[in-house]
Amino acid sequence: MKIYEIYDRENEISIGTLLYYEKSRTFIIELQGYLDEWTAPLLLTSFVKKGIFTIPRDISLLWVQERIIPSGRQNIGMILSNHKLKEYDEMTFLEKSGGRCSQDSLCIRKLTQMPDYAAIRRRKNLKDCVLCADHTLLCFFLDGSVKKVDLSTFANDDQPTIEKILRNDRLYNSGRITAGGYAVTFNDSMDLSASSLYKNGVNIPLTLEDFYSFVKKNVLDTAEACDVLQCSRQNLAYMVKKEHLAPIKGDVQGNLYLKGDVLATAF
Repeated sequence: MKIYEIYDRENEISIGTLLYYEKSRTFIIELQGYLDEWTAPLLLTSFVKKGIFTIPRDISLLWVQERIIPSGRQNIGMILSNHKLKEYDEMTFLEKSGGRCSQDSLCIRKLTQMPDYAAIRRRKNLKDCVLCADHTLLCFFLDGSVKKVDLSTFANDDQPTIEKILRNDRLYNSGRITAGGYAVTFNDSMDLSASSLYKNGVNIPLTLEDFYSFVKKNVLDTAEACDVLQCSRQNLAYMVKKEHLAPIKGDVQGNLYLKGDVLATAF
């Protein structure tokens, strides 16, 4: 991860922090909490008005794109060649320009560590998330909180997004955590922010370690299930075929079973 300060040269104040996750090429802007609609960058004022200072990745990317050479520029091939680049990369162009733009007095400068205000906010980001069968998310946060979030009662400004997710099981099951744990994304195009999940979730007395412990002690692979039942793989496959035992996950490497289900077939 690369960390940059967004700095206003004219007013000599820090505007925020730009985080760049290199593997996924994801940008996140963390604005300073003292900004208002008059001091925040124009593109981001609507978020500040709502008290949102962690800017979604798509809008953060848009802010970056406003400050660099567009990828669709007619002579982009020549520009890449002049800069000895094999492909278009937003971060490279942003670094070369120092984040400067003719429309404002903002620039970027590299930091060695994340500022305290951004690090504190980040503790409410996601560490893990389990998609449950009833459109409920089991969310594990970096601050140790565990919350259950029912999407059917989720309060979100973009309600049509929630409705699409609820109507489409394939879309729902595509859910995963974005870089840095800032959101859960569905089909890599519809994001639910960690902060909104944190706000809407109901606390439950469970830790991520509890969950890992459950998986380690109660999920068996094919070899372990055969050992518990003292049977061959062929016998186990026969039980599955006859629906005496159902794997919780199956693939070409073998199946996974809940230990309770395996033990139930032994009696």
